[in-house]
Amino acid sequence: MSFTYDVKQEISGAQLDDRQARAQLAALLLVKATLHMNSHGTYLSFQVENASVAKHVWLLVKRLYTVEPRLAVLRKMRLKKNNIYRIVIEQGASRILEDLGILDDRGLHVKPDYDLIRSEKNARAFLQGCFLASGSVNSPRTANYHLEISVSHQELADSIRRIMDRFFLSARITERKSLWVVYIKAGDKIGDFLRLIDASNALLQFEDQRISRDFYNQMRRLDNCELANEMKSLKAARSQVEAIERIETMMPPEQIPQKIRDAMEIRKQHPEASLAELCDEIYKATGEIISKSGMKHRMTRIREMAAALGQDRRPNETDRQA
Repeated sequence: MSFTYDVKQEISGAQLDDRQARAQLAALLLVKATLHMNSHGTYLSFQVENASVAKHVWLLVKRLYTVEPRLAVLRKMRLKKNNIYRIVIEQGASRILEDLGILDDRGLHVKPDYDLIRSEKNARAFLQGCFLASGSVNSPRTANYHLEISVSHQELADSIRRIMDRFFLSARITERKSLWVVYIKAGDKIGDFLRLIDASNALLQFEDQRISRDFYNQMRRLDNCELANEMKSLKAARSQVEAIERIETMMPPEQIPQKIRDAMEIRKQHPEASLAELCDEIYKATGEIISKSGMKHRMTRIREMAAALGQDRRPNETDRQA
């Protein structure tokens, strides 16, 4: 089963009072239900692929309105051969929609009645219903964090986003294949949403995977950074050794300042040492206390001296006599 399935199964079992149940049912019907008319009057149909959600809707309708919805199980014949669970509400369909603020004398409404979602707990129940109806969330095992709820009307998408904004979830909206999709991409905000809809077990699983991945990613970045710094240090050290060899070949020792000679000797003895390690070796050899910036300055001076000598010039007999 998918992570989305687990989340929906968990929140389907959440305990709701009657007001929360109405808010949640209103969301389920607004997002997923269809109103039909025939010679016998009006009726509602609601269909999903999740058995837990279908059972939950059936129980909500029966609990709140004492009617007997019909449940049918259909089977897909193309692509994924999943079952489709279809609930039909024939008794009192108009009365149910009116009670939930979806239908009145002006017609059908595609966004929730504000009185229904005024309180925080009812707003949370409404978001539960929206996710149950058409929500999905990527598995925490993937690196791509994504949670979304898709609806048919832009006004409903705007309403869902505004409710999410009440809880600082920073949701966005995009249009995709004639649907309006409210989505969250940030991992911490997805965790907040799961907490908001009381998916505690899913939240623990999500956060455990997210924290572990973020930890290992951070360690990998640190390892890569350390490796890059080490390679950079080794490259600089090789350049310094080459400069020292050039100076020793082309310049009389008495023309080299003593502190520069000390630095050259220590670098030759420790060609792979860091600046901090060179400072320690200088102290052991000469008793001089020098900082990393001081050692860096001396290495820079060595490179400058070598560059001033030129790469191709070689000492001849006249040079040695002079």
